[in-house]
Amino acid sequence: MNKENQLEEIFERLQEMLNSMKYGSITLIVQDGKIIQMERNEKLRIK
Repeated sequence: MNKENQLEEIFERLQEMLNSMKYGSITLIVQDGKIIQMERNEKLRIK
């Protein structure tokens, strides 16, 4: 898999994460200049 395809896959997964949550955070873990992990921390707001 070339670098352009890897970046495209990362952006697609990031977009899916953003679309599926209302409140929270997404953390990108970088090692040697490359994204190796994405973490999603979602908050539930109780009204």
